Amino acid sequence: MGEQVTELRVGVVGAGRISAVYLDTLTRLPGTRVTAVADLDPARAEAAARTVPDARAAGLDELCTAADVDLVLNLTVPAAHAEVAHRAIAAGKHVYGEKPLAATTGEARELLTAAASAGVRIGCAPDTVLGTGLQTARAVLDSGRIGTPLAATAFMTTPGHELWHPDPDFYYRPGGGPLFDMGPYHLSALVTLLGPVRRVTGLAATPRPVRTVANGPRAGTRIEAEVATHVTGVLEHVGGALTTLLMSFDVWAARLPDIEVYGTAGSLSVPDPNHFDGPVRLHGADEAGWSTLAPSAGYRDAARGQGVADLARALVTGTPHRAGAELAHHVLDVMECLLTATTEGRQVEVSSTCERPAAVPLG
Repeated sequence: MGEQVTELRVGVVGAGRISAVYLDTLTRLPGTRVTAVADLDPARAEAAARTVPDARAAGLDELCTAADVDLVLNLTVPAAHAEVAHRAIAAGKHVYGEKPLAATTGEARELLTAAASAGVRIGCAPDTVLGTGLQTARAVLDSGRIGTPLAATAFMTTPGHELWHPDPDFYYRPGGGPLFDMGPYHLSALVTLLGPVRRVTGLAATPRPVRTVANGPRAGTRIEAEVATHVTGVLEHVGGALTTLLMSFDVWAARLPDIEVYGTAGSLSVPDPNHFDGPVRLHGADEAGWSTLAPSAGYRDAARGQGVADLARALVTGTPHRAGAELAHHVLDVMECLLTATTEGRQVEVSSTCERPAAVPLG
């Protein structure tokens, strides 16, 4: 498939909860147009397609081979990410998927190889790193305003998704847990800010191995946690900075920052990487307190799907897209290595690496 496009025609696979946000975003953004929607439940695909002008419901094979689909947007459950992506790549389509890129780094590497052979691109969420929050923070770091980054902290704490999700089982099965569920947001942000990770170590626990669904028709159902629900680690970035990471489904309340970066000349407070915007705060070494910075970089008013639009623009310009597969593969590798470190009680070298994606100018 050629690189040059004027409009990226998108076929959406998976019409679950998150699809509504993507469909709304892609309908609003120039350079993208949704043409087809597929789902295991045909009625759900029909309902989603009706929300988009001129879109139609389709079967998976029909969508992947359709002449009016340039990119397959893969919003299926994580276990199906690799299978759907391979089918799209085999049909010569670009792919953009929800996180994680695949269930394992082995599957992710196979996708990278297949895409390279087919001459197509793969993008992957999260694209929250493209918003004004993370990009403004990156601009501060790149300007040297806090000097050389020495360390960082990244925290995500919640008492558990069974308190709000009517079917939370997959959060507590292999491929789930706080690290694989929310880790891609924090780790993608950390790699964007500080560069790739060289090695990791950590510990993990499952202090509440049985969870009870709180809402919906399954309220009262008990779920056994098959994964670690509290993970803490230390990441050594290639540049030398050390990040302390905590991801937990076992904390009822906390007053922890989302991400902070500590440098030789000051400190930087970064907003929640699960969102596109938020306050960026700076405390210089010679300043009396924190100051809130105006947005200076990133896509304004962004929402999920911005990474697809960024890929569409990259195809026009022939430049790398920012929410790319190499970053997603490295993040997945870091998470797998951290879990290995927690079970084997040692430091683990991360074999993969990636380039920091290009910064996003304000606009």
